[in-house]
This record gives sequence, C-alpha cells and structure tokens, in this order.
Amino acid sequence: MTIQKKDLGAAVLATEYAVRGPIVARAQELEKQGKEIIYCNIGNPQSFGQRPLTWLRQLLALCEYPALMDIPLAVFPADAVETARAILEGSRHGMGAYSESEGLRFIREAVAEFIRERDGIGADPEAIFLTDGASKGVQTILKLLLASPTDGIMIPIPQYPLYSATITLYEGRIVPYYLDEADHWKLNRSMLDDSLRAARAQGTRVKAICIINPGNPTGSVLDEKNIAMVLDFAREHGLAVLADEVYQEDIYLPGDRFVSFARVLEARGIRDVTLFSFHSCSKGLLGECGVRGGYFEYRNVPPDVAAQILKLLSVCLCSNLAGQVATYAMVHPPRSGDPSYELYNREKKAILEELKLRAALLVEGLNKIDGVSCNAIAGAMYAFPRIMLPVGVSDEEYCMALLEETGICVVPGSGFGQAEGTAHFRTTILPPTEKIRQVVEKLSAFHESYVLVKY
Repeated sequence: MTIQKKDLGAAVLATEYAVRGPIVARAQELEKQGKEIIYCNIGNPQSFGQRPLTWLRQLLALCEYPALMDIPLAVFPADAVETARAILEGSRHGMGAYSESEGLRFIREAVAEFIRERDGIGADPEAIFLTDGASKGVQTILKLLLASPTDGIMIPIPQYPLYSATITLYEGRIVPYYLDEADHWKLNRSMLDDSLRAARAQGTRVKAICIINPGNPTGSVLDEKNIAMVLDFAREHGLAVLADEVYQEDIYLPGDRFVSFARVLEARGIRDVTLFSFHSCSKGLLGECGVRGGYFEYRNVPPDVAAQILKLLSVCLCSNLAGQVATYAMVHPPRSGDPSYELYNREKKAILEELKLRAALLVEGLNKIDGVSCNAIAGAMYAFPRIMLPVGVSDEEYCMALLEETGICVVPGSGFGQAEGTAHFRTTILPPTEKIRQVVEKLSAFHESYVLVKY
C-alpha cells in the first residue's frame, strides 16, 4: 500500500513545531528566488557566523583521526593532544564503537565534577546520562512520565515548542502556566496555583513542571528566590521538576547570575522532589548544534525508576560519540596555566561580549518603535517583544508580511504561546551586530507602514 496522510496517527498530525514552520518554509522559497533572508527564527549560532571554539574542534579532530597526534605540537597544543589521548583511552574502542547507554563513564565523571565546581554540591556520575543534545533527554523524561492520556505536564507560556510538541506526540496533556511579562517574565506563585487548579478540575493528573532558565523565548533569568518558590510548589503538590538550563552561560545584565535548580534543591535539603536538569552543547559558548551533545542529571529518583530510564535510553544504544566528546570539552575546558587557556579565554570573552552587545542593541531598538515593547534580554539568545496589531490581524499574518517585505524571518508568538489578547514574535540575537542594526531599522519602517495600512 501507499501510505496516505489519513493513515497517520492523530498525535503525529496534531504535533506542531513553530520554529521550523510555514514562515521558515516560505523564507527558504524566497531565498531560492534570490531574496536576501535574515534568519532570526532559530538559536543556531554557527549558522550566523559564530566561530567554533578552537579547543573543542581540536579535540574532535584528534579523536576522530588520531594520526593527527603525530603532527608537530606547534599545530596542536600539548594539552589538546594529552586530553584527546585520555578521551580515546577512556573510550577503550575509539569513536566508532558504541559506548555504554549512559555514555562514557569518564565523561559522566567529568560532568559530575563540573556540577560540583559550579554549585558546591555533590554529584553522582551514575545519575548522569549523556544524550544527543538536551532535546533527547527532555523527550526521554517526558516519555517516562506520561503514563496515560490524562497525565499532564506544566509548561511555561511562552515556551520552547519542544515541550508542547513532545507532550502532544506522547498523547499527554499540556498544562500551561503563564510567565509574568510585567515582571520581566518571572514566575508567579498565584499563576502556578491557578494553572494546577484548573488542570485538576478537568481531570488531569499533573505529573511535573518544566522550567526554562535562562528563558527561551523570554530572555529572563530566575533568581534563587524564584527557584525556591518553584521547588516549594512542586513539593507541596507532589510534582517532579524538569529544569532546562541550556543557556546557563549566557547571562548579560550586571548583578544577574545563573543559579541551578540542583544547587537550591540541595541547599534546602529537599529529598521528596524529583529533579531532572538538562544541559546542551548547542547553546552557550559552544554553539555546536550539529554535533548533538548534552546531558541530563537526576536527583531523588528511586533505583527502580532509574532502571527504567536506563532501559529507555538503551533502546537507542547510546548517544553519538562526537557529542559525548563535545560535552567533555564543555565541562572540562582548559585551566589557567594550560597552553590552550589563553586562546580559550579570549574566544569565550569575545562571544559573550558580542552577544551582550547585540542583546542591548536589539532591546533598545525595539523599544523605540511605536507599538512595540520588549523586556530586557537578561540571558539566553532571544527576545520576545510584544506588538500592538490592528483588530483582526494575527501575529502569523504580521510575521509573514514582515518576511515578504523585508526578508526578516521571525517566529509568531502564537507558536510559543502567549496571554490571550496579546501578540508577540520571537527573534534571536545571533545575527552579526551589523545585521542586528539592519533588523531594527527594517522592522521599524515595516511596523509603522504595516499598522498604518491596516488601520
């Protein structure tokens, strides 16, 4: 038989992923026709010209082709060669063989040491799993939790569509809770209570709450007090916590800092809340989206449940070895005094300073446009500005018109979720600084003319 759309499952047909939706498809068509497109739709740093960190690429090159280690050390620094040898020795069979389903033990040990140094808390390598990016880890845990069609997961609105798409695909229920735009997209306890109450009134068995910090698409950064509030909420209502922390290195505002959920959990001595924390090589300094590396760590998970997590990951045998090496490079960078340290530190500083500059330029420019308002981008790689539109005009129509006229490709806020009666779009801060200036100038001219015509 030839498979028809009608033969597909309802969950597959209902699944949507706005980041690569119809507006992006149209952008690609226009690009083929010769129109210049500024893609601001996805957090894909190297597609915007962010250079890979030398340290990571040297390790990948040496591990993939060990014969390069015979080249004079002027080409590959001694610490890169030494580290690559240690990786290959730790893998036992090189890059072309399966690893343990959890990932290479010595890399999981390096992740545990990274967590200990970052948070000042203990970490168990046996509770750490290496994954093909954070997305695979999130999907694994959602699959674990969604046991019946009445099971629900609380997700922020606005959210990253990975969550809504995966919950829909696994035939669970999306339980939205709204972030407070008026308070820099912080979490509000009363909004959490309202969301949970409404879901339970509809017969939903709420299993967990997802948090994205720093925020995608909001650019917010949660403080320790906000994190403690979420943990107290989860504890009171018997929920697990999924902490998406992939942007933890992208912090831009003075006084802000990344605080992990694990750190607050341990500081408060909480033993009756299950926590899953996710990290990725795709964001932060590395920007290695194509390598597909990442990990998740769990806390307060009983052994019989941990065995089921291992079983789920074993179905795919293991995460890819290049991604595992990238994860090692992320958590085990050169140290002061190492031959590679100075270059690594210079590259790291340049990336963060450029992102900080672009974030400030974009917010300043957006807030100068009549009918557009945007909270400060405190972290991550995105802005989620609010736009005032004429009655009857959707954010999808606005974003498509913006693309057609200016070549700027952004994602409608409806793809991430937004409060009723509001309209937004998500844009990245990743285009080169001069392109960011062009985006602001073109957007300003477009918005003024578009709203005028529609009114």
